[in-house]
Amino acid sequence: MIDSVSGFIALVLGCAGLLALLEDKTAKRFFALVPAVVVLYFVMLCAASLSVWQASPAIDQAYKVSKGNLLPAMIFLMMVQADLRIIAKLGPRLLLTFLAASASIILAIIVVHLLMHNWLPAQSWQTFAALAGSWLGGTGNMVAVQGIFSINEQSMGFALLVDSIDYAVWVFILLALTPHAKLFNRWSGADNTRLDQVAAQLNEQQIAPASGAALLFWLGAAAVAAQTAIWLGGILPGNEFFNSTAWQVVVATGLGLLVAQSRLRHLGGDRELSKLMLFILIALIASRGNVANIGQAPLFILSGLLILILHALVMLALAKLFRLDLFTCGVASLANIGGVASAPILAASYSRSLIPVGILMALLGYIVGTAGGILVGNLLPAI
Repeated sequence: MIDSVSGFIALVLGCAGLLALLEDKTAKRFFALVPAVVVLYFVMLCAASLSVWQASPAIDQAYKVSKGNLLPAMIFLMMVQADLRIIAKLGPRLLLTFLAASASIILAIIVVHLLMHNWLPAQSWQTFAALAGSWLGGTGNMVAVQGIFSINEQSMGFALLVDSIDYAVWVFILLALTPHAKLFNRWSGADNTRLDQVAAQLNEQQIAPASGAALLFWLGAAAVAAQTAIWLGGILPGNEFFNSTAWQVVVATGLGLLVAQSRLRHLGGDRELSKLMLFILIALIASRGNVANIGQAPLFILSGLLILILHALVMLALAKLFRLDLFTCGVASLANIGGVASAPILAASYSRSLIPVGILMALLGYIVGTAGGILVGNLLPAI
């Protein structure tokens, strides 16, 4: 049994590093359907349930300090590639479709929670808030929402399960629809001229391979950004709906967006470092849970499927009303629900020239994901 802070931190870093490496080297074979972060979560969850380490005030303090500093640092690094000038090239139609997809997911989450909350645990709103963060942006946004609302580990586990299982179903459906794009576009009356023009104008951003110097620079920059966010979060006015952690996320996001407008975004290394921080945060969160508390997972998985069905119905209505093509609807949806890991894949299934559209839409999800999770987290308990 581990009974020291150094042993606990070593276990967290070891598990996070191993799963990150396995995903990087063997993603297509082992983690195509179940993301490595989900595997990592349940490995640490089982370790916690088996009392691999001994709970103590020192380990509790190490958890709080590590998580409190890593969260704003990771958010800052996530924003570095979100160049608003390039995102603006998507044009108002694509951007509005993305935002409509985001709004439909929020609406679907609220409706499904109202329908299912009587059969779910009392704190089920926490799972839906965390899921909103992920399905509007990504796993990093989910972790940010977890920190803002102090979402318990059981609720976080349910959110990760829904995010993994239902997300895989949705990706399969959208990819299966790709060959039927012309039929869908005839039904909706879509015109692809503007989309083709945008795709021709966009080029993939050239990012240098991560060097040791670049990684050290981003580590220092993230540390400074995190401390700035923590300091400002402590002095800015807050309330029960918008606390100091929320301010930390806002400040870290703003600092990251500022850096994204500079040439530093081409330096390389920020993506790798933010991914590592995400894995460490997931491992830390899972270390506080217990595997015995996942008996109600099937109800949450069903709720996730209902959310996706309602979202799909809204998107179909919007496609017919505004003559949207299948590519725009599909990528806007997956940029929310799947993020940068899957939106470019769906875009590439239509044309490799459209990959930048998928990437940029997913980066936009990073910006709005946490805000959407905060909105859902405040609305559901009130409703």
